[in-house]
Amino acid sequence: MMQGPEEKVTPIDTDFAKQQTAKMIKEHRQAIFRRRRLGLLFVIALTIFGFVGFNLYQDQQKVNELQAIKKEAVADQKVLADNVADLKTEVKQLQDEDYVAKLARSRFFYSEDGETIYPLPGDKQTDKTDEQVQKALENTHSSTTTEK
Repeated sequence: MMQGPEEKVTPIDTDFAKQQTAKMIKEHRQAIFRRRRLGLLFVIALTIFGFVGFNLYQDQQKVNELQAIKKEAVADQKVLADNVADLKTEVKQLQDEDYVAKLARSRFFYSEDGETIYPLPGDKQTDKTDEQVQKALENTHSSTTTEK
């Protein structure tokens, strides 16, 4: 009959053999304890790095959003600065009486004595003015008919 390798080995029942066996068992338990402790430290470190990494990712997303908002704000600020400059120029021009007279003549077809104005069809200002004149005429006709 064939015996397995464990059955062929017979332990020596001496104090030294018992000490060596106890020492090997103790070292084996310490190795298992060290592996468990190292695994626990690895899990804790992984958790901390994961948490910090997630916070860094969120912060980076917020920074990207704020940079996009800043770009929009800078673009809006440039547009508004241009508008302010145009409005300041217009205010300066409106303080000039000759400019105001010229503007009134071109937009509202005011004329000086002896002048005749001929509006051209298809002119945007003419179309708007025609609508304003029609509305004004309708208002005057309706107010005169209600007064009678």
